[in-house]
Amino acid sequence: MLARFDMATSAVETQAPSSSIEVELMRPRAFVSVAATERVALEQTHISWVFVLDHDVFKVKKPVDFGFLDFRALEQRRMACEAEVRLNRRLAPHVYFGVVPIRIDTDGHLKLGGWGGEAADYAVHMARMPEDRRADHLLELGLLSTARISAIAKRVADFHAQATVVASEDALTSIETNLAENFEQTHDSLGRYLTPQQAGDVVGWQKAFVRDGFEMFRDRAATGRVREGHGDLRLEHVYFEDGSVTILDCIEFNERFRIADVAADVAFLSMDLAAHGRVDLAEKFLAAYARESNDFDLYSVVDFYESYRAFVRGKLAAMRASDATAGDAEREKMDAEARRYFLLALAAERRSLVAPSVVAVGGIIASGKSTVADRIGEALSAPVIEADRTRKSMLGVAATAPVHESAWHGAYDPAFTDRVYDEMIRRAAVVLESGRPVILDASFRSKPMRAAARALADRFHVPFRFVECVADPAVCRRRLKERELTGGVSDGRLEIFDDFCTRREAVVELPPTEHIRIDTTRPIEENLAPLRARLGAWPAGLVA
Repeated sequence: MLARFDMATSAVETQAPSSSIEVELMRPRAFVSVAATERVALEQTHISWVFVLDHDVFKVKKPVDFGFLDFRALEQRRMACEAEVRLNRRLAPHVYFGVVPIRIDTDGHLKLGGWGGEAADYAVHMARMPEDRRADHLLELGLLSTARISAIAKRVADFHAQATVVASEDALTSIETNLAENFEQTHDSLGRYLTPQQAGDVVGWQKAFVRDGFEMFRDRAATGRVREGHGDLRLEHVYFEDGSVTILDCIEFNERFRIADVAADVAFLSMDLAAHGRVDLAEKFLAAYARESNDFDLYSVVDFYESYRAFVRGKLAAMRASDATAGDAEREKMDAEARRYFLLALAAERRSLVAPSVVAVGGIIASGKSTVADRIGEALSAPVIEADRTRKSMLGVAATAPVHESAWHGAYDPAFTDRVYDEMIRRAAVVLESGRPVILDASFRSKPMRAAARALADRFHVPFRFVECVADPAVCRRRLKERELTGGVSDGRLEIFDDFCTRREAVVELPPTEHIRIDTTRPIEENLAPLRARLGAWPAGLVA
């Protein structure tokens, strides 16, 4: 329950009561550290007052104690403000200006900035961001495109790649601690939103997943997937500015919520997209992140983390709904939100709405297979596992770094290529285990390579389709010449084209029900219509 600050509970005599902060900082003349402003708007979260000016934002911590944070003391709030600025500059350096003291002037009024007097409190000073560039507003307007979802995924993947790796034992302990805390703090409220059966199901499933998946969590930690991330990756914290992605408001008050498996960060945003009714975009975000980070193993834990994140959001909404100082309309709104999130936490263990399948896309060099694979992946909201990216991740080089070995040598030695295909199949199996479809993008030049993909589908008892991309060799050569100028992930080039074509084995072993040939010299949209009919797509009515 939210607590109102009482002067008598403070150990700092200069601390102004919360009611003074709410009233005093609504005066435009209180903000002496910035240019004159005409208006001040107040927004609130469960832990902060946010004062919005014409061009600036000041965030003041509420003197509350929720167990997982304690802001009752002035020093605790100061440290939290400094941590917020330092940590958020990782993803938004131009937004977070610094920490500003709140002082009491000679007239007894509060002011932000200036000189003289002890600090009565502190505020984080930020640039005001344009709301029409915020991801949740763009989604509401139907403008959060697949390209923008991919841009967010790349930004988050790059951020995680640079984030600090944390010791595995602490992270594993934190998972159990966080769950126990969630269940304890909702012990008396969960029954207001879920039936006893539903509550038992979601709590039991989360506990069992952590218990039975201990080795899986440990392996991810051992491979460096536990990092100091964001911790609160929601749509309302993501902005698009001149082609770049800016992300605000990470968790600063408790590193236990910020330091976790990167999948926990990713799952927060995918859960938020699902909560906004766009499960298709949630799946596209996961697919784009997996590709950018080469972390397809996240599919082994992401459903759990989506459930965990939804439960946390439900818990916070339930706390706000119990706040006796909130109005009836606010409490009613929070009650509805809590129920929606708790139901989403329950639903996260369910399988995808698109049936799992294996779609292998192959063809000669420059036949257009990657373009086709990407469009199929978009239609199915499914991850695309590429041979080129897999090979380079195994070599430890960037996806776009050229690896120009001679044909069938070095990185393209047949033995190493077999290892690449084995790793692709392994990654795809993780995706299928989560109940999702998967796309494999490779040449599949030999019968054994195609047989391995088909065997994967048989192992999971799911449909298999091989999409063969064909094009006139002259067209492929022209594409390769153009690729020399633009670069990209593929290392296919003219010097090895003829040799590759000579060694490729014709596709004669697959029945017509599993083999789809498309001429990629035709417009891509002409090819997509029959592909969608054969392969399926996201259910109609569930996308905007």
